[in-house]
Formats: sequence, C-alpha cells, structure tokens
Amino acid sequence: MNSNRLVTWIAFLAVFAMAARISVDTDTWWHLRAAQWIIENRQFPQVDEFSYTRYGETWQVPGWLVDIPMYWIYQATGMGGLNLWTATMVTLAFFFVWRTMDGNVFLRACVLVLAAAASGVYWAARPYLVTFVLAGVYLCLLEGYRWKKWVTSPRWLIWLPLLMVVWVNCHGGFIVGFMLWGIYWIAEVGAILWEGLKATGKLPTPRCILTPLFWAGMGMLLAVCVNPYGVSMIAYPFKTVSIGVLRDYIQEWQTPQFHSFSVQPFAWLIFLTFGAVGVSPRRLAFVYFILVALFAYLGLLAGRNVALFAIVTPMVITRHLSPLVDPWLYKRGIFSEAGGSLSKSVRFINCLIFLILLGAVIVKVGMVYPERVNLDAMRKIVPVEAVAFLKDERPPGRLFNSYNWGGYLVWALPEYPVFVDGRTDLYNDAIISEWLKVVRTEPGWQEVLDTYHVNLVLIESSSYLERMLALDSGWRVIYQDALAVIYQRR
Repeated sequence: MNSNRLVTWIAFLAVFAMAARISVDTDTWWHLRAAQWIIENRQFPQVDEFSYTRYGETWQVPGWLVDIPMYWIYQATGMGGLNLWTATMVTLAFFFVWRTMDGNVFLRACVLVLAAAASGVYWAARPYLVTFVLAGVYLCLLEGYRWKKWVTSPRWLIWLPLLMVVWVNCHGGFIVGFMLWGIYWIAEVGAILWEGLKATGKLPTPRCILTPLFWAGMGMLLAVCVNPYGVSMIAYPFKTVSIGVLRDYIQEWQTPQFHSFSVQPFAWLIFLTFGAVGVSPRRLAFVYFILVALFAYLGLLAGRNVALFAIVTPMVITRHLSPLVDPWLYKRGIFSEAGGSLSKSVRFINCLIFLILLGAVIVKVGMVYPERVNLDAMRKIVPVEAVAFLKDERPPGRLFNSYNWGGYLVWALPEYPVFVDGRTDLYNDAIISEWLKVVRTEPGWQEVLDTYHVNLVLIESSSYLERMLALDSGWRVIYQDALAVIYQRR
C-alpha cells in the first residue's frame, strides 16, 4: 500500500468513524411508523391518522422509498443497524465529494475531514441523508460535465432525471438538485453568451440556452411527477419553509449557534473557503461563486443546511489551494503524484497502520451498535418509562405532548394520537402556534387544551408548563421521573 492510498483510506475511515454514532433521533421514529403503516396497509397514506389535531387532513410521505428500508434495517438489526446505515450514507456522500476535488491527496484528505466535521451537526437516521448523498452525486456529475472529465458525453446527463425519480421519492429536499442544476446551467449559458459577444460583438440567438443541460433540467422537472402523489409534489419543498414558527422554535431551522463547539467546524470551513480563494493565483469561477454564496447563505439561515455547504465547498477549496500547496509538498518529497516507489518495509508499515486504524473503527462501531447502549441513549431524550406507564395504565383521554417527543410517541404509543410531532408540513403555522401558546402558557393556553378536549399532558419535567399545571387545582400528577411528567385532569 503506497502513501497516497493510505492517506485516502485514513480520510474515509475517519469520516466513517465520526459518523458511526448514536444517530436515531426523535424524528426517526415517525418515519419508521410511516413505513410500518405502508407495509401493513399496502398503500401510501393520503391523510393523517397519527394525530388528532390534523386527523383526516391531507398528508404526503415523500420519504417512503427510504423509510421502508430503514424500517427493515431496524427490524433486523435494531438501532445499531440504523447507526451503521447513517455512517455508510455519510461516507458515500463524501466519496462523491472526493471525486470533485483537485490537488494532492494530503490536501484533499485534510479538507474532506474538515468538511465532514462541519456537516456532522446534522447526521441522523433520517431520509435527509439521501439528499446529502444525492447532492454529492449531482455535484460530481455536473462538475464532470463542466470539465468534460468523467462525464465524457452529454448522454451522461440522463442520470440527472433518473436520479431525480429516486430523490423525489426519498426526501423533500429534492429541490437541492434543482438548485445545483440551475447554478451550472446559468453558468454555462453565461459562458456561451460571453464567448459569443466577444467573438461577434453580438449576443447569440436565444436558442443558445437549449443546451444538453437545459434538456436534462426539463427531464428532472418531469421526473418529479413520478411519485405516489403526482404533480402536487412539486410544491412540497415550499410547504415546510413557509412555516414561520419553524425559525422561532425548531433548532435545525434556526441560525447556527456558533458558541457551540459542534458548529465551529462550519465557521472554519467558511474562513478556509474565503482564504483559499483570496490567496490563490486562480480566479474564482462564476459557478463556484454562486455555489459558495448560495449555500453559505442557506447554512447561515438554518443549521440543517450546513451539511450542504460542506458538500459543495471542498472542491472550491482544493482547486484554489492546490497551486500553492502541491508544489510545496512535492518539492519536499512528502507526497508524489503517483504515490512513489516504496520499499517493502514501508509498504508493510503502511499496511500495518491501515489495519490498526481499521481496528479502531471496528471498536468505535462496537461502541454504538449494541441495543443496550442505544436504549440508554434514548432514555435521555425520549420518555421511555413514561410511555411504558401509559401503555400499562391506559388513562383515558387525549394527550397533549412535547413537540420533541411526538415522533417517538407516534411509533411507541400509537394508542394515543399526538397533538403535534416532527411532520411540520402537516401541522403548519396554525397548529404549531397553538402548541407554542400552551407550552409558553401564553394567554388562552387553557382554552386550547379545552378546545381539543385534552385530558392528559406529557411534558418535560421542570418545564414552564409543568410548573403552571402544578399550581392548577384542575390537574394532578399521575407519573413523574427525571425526564418527563404526566398530568391528568381531575
């Protein structure tokens, strides 16, 4: 094993090791429940059956194509299997990012690991990971088309609409594919117009926009309609982002909190991108400017978009740093372009290093795979014991629940329809605003509970709502632990 190959393996083992962690979050559970419903009923849900606030209202499941495999993985291997699936998807995404990067293998490895660390704020066992992977695939195809590298013929662009069929059935983030396509198409048309203007002094005819990439985009638009819900899915991505209260309450839709250490790699990646462009002898291409500007803006707007910024920037960084870093490394013989001619002893040492690192990754996997470890982690974020109490005692009435626990309740406590859960596109501003009114005990909060005939409240211990209910003689505690408390009307 030569040094270049060793460094490549180290980079990807590092990414996999970072991503091999407890990845099941509260929203994972409603995705599993949706998959279970589809399998049991052998049809796609058209209306909501899991809540009482939106029961019977139109509900679409754009992630069914990944929800079902996730459900099978969970049934076969438990939460540990979902952790491995998450790590595999993250590593796969960065494999395609690696294909877009220029320069020395050492430079690429360092940038890749930093980008992976930046994207780690949003690694969870959810369909969003398909958007993460397919964004990398789209970027790889579009870069290959732009430079005429691995995409040697426009016929390769047929993969854009074909992959869009998969994307639209896996996650509502398929709009990201159109963003990437649009950026490259605009840059392509701009280059055609500029070259034509320089050559003839006149703008080319409007037909110049009808490039192979344009027709690929039209194919993508048609591909969006290939799903169980038809053409209505085109509007789906805009339903969630139009919900105003998301930015006020839900963390992943808020601006990243840079005082948190987990968000620091995002800041470092921004600084490195601007620094690389600033010191590089290469001019910043228009397409790269739009990519960096758009996805930096989206990442600063909502934390969930940081992962997308980490997908698009590594190729920009390495393209602009490689003219400076590569000669410096090659001059000192640190890494040669071909990996160098190594003695048997050096190759043996490289193989030994690889095996040691592989063993360390296996140990890391062993730490997050056991079901007991995952259950212990889940008990810290969802009310496992409180749910067990409700299953055993079955107190009557409707349940008002914490938003963060709604997805878990949909899965673990189907006997009690929820007030709200992570399906924000279903509940929209109206229901989420009513939920916020109750948990913040704003004027009229008791009327909301009365309107929905709520008889039970499952909320975080020591929350403001819990303290207000404790002072209300109309409610009494029927269960409490360090995480959760259940109140019942007297």
